[in-house]
Amino acid sequence: MKKSDRMSIEKGKEIIRKKIVNLTNNPGVYKMLSDKNEILYVGKAKNIPNRLKSYVSDSHLPIRTERMLSLTRKLETTTTTNESEALLLEANLIKKHKPRFNILLRDDKSFPYIFIGQKDKWPQLTKLRGKKNRDGYYFGPFASVGSANWTIKILQKIFLLRVCDDTVFKNRDRACILYQIRRCSAPCVGKIEEKNYKNLVGDAVDFISGKSQRIQKNLSSEMEKASEDLDYEKAAVLRDRIKALTQIQSSQKINQTNLKEADVVSVFKESGKTCVQVFFFRSKQNWGNQAYFPKHDPDEKEEKILSSFLSQFYENKTVPKLVLLNIEINEKTLLEKTFSTREKKEIVIKKATTKDEKIVSEMAQKNAKQALTQKILETESNSKLIDNLADKFNLNFNVNLIEVYDNSHIQGSDAVGALITFGKEGFVKKRYRKFNIKSDVVKGDDYGMMKEVLNRRFVRALKDENTNMTLPDLILIDGGKGQYSVVRETLNDLGLHELPIIAIAKGKNRNAGEETFFYDNKIIKFKKNDPTLFFLQRLRDEAHRFAISTHRAKRRKNLSKSLLDQISGIGRNRKRALLHHFGSAKSVESASFEDLKSVDGIEEKVAKKIHDFFHDN
Repeated sequence: MKKSDRMSIEKGKEIIRKKIVNLTNNPGVYKMLSDKNEILYVGKAKNIPNRLKSYVSDSHLPIRTERMLSLTRKLETTTTTNESEALLLEANLIKKHKPRFNILLRDDKSFPYIFIGQKDKWPQLTKLRGKKNRDGYYFGPFASVGSANWTIKILQKIFLLRVCDDTVFKNRDRACILYQIRRCSAPCVGKIEEKNYKNLVGDAVDFISGKSQRIQKNLSSEMEKASEDLDYEKAAVLRDRIKALTQIQSSQKINQTNLKEADVVSVFKESGKTCVQVFFFRSKQNWGNQAYFPKHDPDEKEEKILSSFLSQFYENKTVPKLVLLNIEINEKTLLEKTFSTREKKEIVIKKATTKDEKIVSEMAQKNAKQALTQKILETESNSKLIDNLADKFNLNFNVNLIEVYDNSHIQGSDAVGALITFGKEGFVKKRYRKFNIKSDVVKGDDYGMMKEVLNRRFVRALKDENTNMTLPDLILIDGGKGQYSVVRETLNDLGLHELPIIAIAKGKNRNAGEETFFYDNKIIKFKKNDPTLFFLQRLRDEAHRFAISTHRAKRRKNLSKSLLDQISGIGRNRKRALLHHFGSAKSVESASFEDLKSVDGIEEKVAKKIHDFFHDN
């Protein structure tokens, strides 16, 4: 070790020694900061001074810890009432600040639930994310939005519950197509009595809660009776409902381990990387699984990774009664106590021991291994592509993050800029950004739009040192020599002289494979079958896709404003009622005065104003 490095480590230790003198023996959280006030590490302790002493008394610290100490120039502590509070605070601070020396849970998100209102006259079957602040039944979590949507679709077929929102429901005067295809009982227009609809709701709640046998038996009996009564249409409907019920039972794989409310969490580590697989079991049913790849030091132990994962994962999520693990963890008791206090129910965290528990835990571990293997292969492939790119353009620096920019508009209208990011682990979706072009002067001017996007992207990044949007290693833009010059000039004005740029210009007649590349006053072309060319095309196409989809979304939003927004007295609620009733602004325009007057919430005076607006001679 260099003498300068040793001196930096000792300086970090000295800062800790001075801090310890004034600390009391309390539980809490400590933060190590750099000379630029970057939070390097967040840790918790039952006794803060005793924990900090380990950093200065141990002469054989891990290399990772020594690196952290060499950068530490400030130490902050926060005392808590107990160790559980310290654990919760630590998890919150880690997720907020993402310190580089902590184990970090990446791609964390809330999971969708299926919700059925309890107090509504005609309860709606819907997907819900976020806080559970409404009275009703919540089912989940589901591993993905897709699985929740698919389940709702099947439940529609079985129980014929409405999925439309209240505004649509209240403004319907005829049954929609869902009634025609037998996926709704059409309570909006009185096709079913309230009592019978409530029975369907009760059956749906029982089914999602795991009580499916009774429902299937009742449906079979009803179908037989309908057949005996020669009511073949009703029998066909019931047959389709039974078929859908069987389908969802099969797809959701009724849990053989009889787990009513449990998360099965298995960790697998290989080649210095880790995957944590989480399976969600509720009401004896498997509601899917999700793979996570926490960021950590390659030498970190699985037990430490899993403990940190659990505290961060459940920081903003409901903890089930049972959390099954594939390995033992040292902080089991602390996590149980913390989660039990917060959830106001007994939480058990344990390693799978019984035969049935081991089966499902091993299944989760197998999935973790497969997911990690795939991740490693993808990372290796991406690293090779980036390395080849660096070789082809003679880049004498490491490339880890590539930002790609593109614009989209139609003759200057609904102009947007788009930014995507690619790293060695693939496309980094959390670094995707969209920019609504604000200046009317530059709309339609590709050069001007690019200037605005780059200024907005980098000015903020240069001002805020703690931003998650760190500077990229390379910029790729969709454009030719002119675009390259504009981007170079813009970055130079911002002081980013060393930030490299590659511009990709479309070939003759926009033929793929004929692209020309501009870099550092050089013009470069590739053979049509060159893997680097395919890689650059892939990056450009992804930026183009993101820009186009952003533009279209903005355009749809602006179109929905329509001429209705120009009519005084037509606010959000009236506009929504009109659009739901007529289907489009164009239909509102051609509607008669009598038709307009028949819409709920549109009084005669307002109906006349709308009619006169569109028919003013």
